[in-house]
Amino acid sequence: MPSLSQALQQFDAVEANLCKLDALWKEILSMIPPGIAFGDSTGGAYNDRRRAFADIAKALPAIDGWRLPVELFDLNDIGQMRFEAAELGEFDCSVMTEESIHGQDRHLQEYRYRFNKKRRALVRSKLIQLIDEIDGLLQVLAKTYPDDYEPSNHRIENREWKELDERIATIDTLLGSSISRPPRWGDLQRHLNYHMVQDLIDIRSFDWPEVKTGISGSLYGADDPLPTEVQDLGELVASEPSGDVVSGLAWENLDEDNFERLIFTLISRTSGYENPQWLTRTNAPDRGRDLSVFRVVQDALGGTIRQRIIIQCKHWLSRSVALPDLAASKEQMKLWEPPRVDCHIIATSGRFTTDAVDYVERHNQSDSGLRLELWPDSHLERLLAARPAIVAEFALRRTKN
Repeated sequence: MPSLSQALQQFDAVEANLCKLDALWKEILSMIPPGIAFGDSTGGAYNDRRRAFADIAKALPAIDGWRLPVELFDLNDIGQMRFEAAELGEFDCSVMTEESIHGQDRHLQEYRYRFNKKRRALVRSKLIQLIDEIDGLLQVLAKTYPDDYEPSNHRIENREWKELDERIATIDTLLGSSISRPPRWGDLQRHLNYHMVQDLIDIRSFDWPEVKTGISGSLYGADDPLPTEVQDLGELVASEPSGDVVSGLAWENLDEDNFERLIFTLISRTSGYENPQWLTRTNAPDRGRDLSVFRVVQDALGGTIRQRIIIQCKHWLSRSVALPDLAASKEQMKLWEPPRVDCHIIATSGRFTTDAVDYVERHNQSDSGLRLELWPDSHLERLLAARPAIVAEFALRRTKN
């Protein structure tokens, strides 16, 4: 099995060949006469470019079995095609002829699209790991250099800063040209270069939250189509399907990472929630990740209220979340302050014990500033019932008991 570095090397070679093909295609286009013409006015250079293009195209590997077609016409063939279209005197024929002559451009775009999609899939797991590690490094640095550290122009030269710089550089390499640099990427690079305490504060407060959100949003293909088995929805309805509908969802279809991604998708697409972010618990025994989001409440009299919420995801199918689990989760909220955590949500694909539910009810009636919310499987199923697109995206629909 090749290493990630070796795989990236192969992708880099393919991209280099794609760049060569793009340049050759531009040259070829410039050599095609604008109207009806016969004979090679380029002194054979056109055919040399065609041969070079075909040689490089053959070196490109297939992507899921699809290879780049090579459709480059001889200049005399192009002249004949245009002549015949003109003879017919129909505009559509002329349009179709030009589309055929320029068809190679569409094939290049298709290959580039498939290439970028595969490259994103290649680096996804590593990017998630690096995001978690950077979150952990920023937590350590924040303890050494808090917001009120003086002097703010003190230069940071410790091990954590060096590791932070190295991981950002690795992310830059992984993004390549397939994933656009997120907002504030340039600001992040600039602050890393200056090494000052104030730069760390800017990175922690402004640069990294936006960069992380941008990268996280690019990791999964939101535009990728979901497979369907029906050709015509009208025919499906006309067949008058019958039978019971199962309301319970197939939680067993998810692993821990996809359960976290499901909750992240839910809060990202729900009105009233803003700035969702992945967090990390580098020392957590289950190596899970928490989610951070702001719940925005519009009060007609009091104005806009923003509550900071931390969501912990527990994809537990074999046992319920018990009181000790809840107490440990609540205690971990101190790791995310400041700023203050207003509400802690525990979302699970399973259930909560009676003791855990009773504890939350008593806690929320106390004078504690932290509110607790429990999202068991039944609650999530109610939320997702109104969001069938998410159910389909994560293949959660159960067709039978």
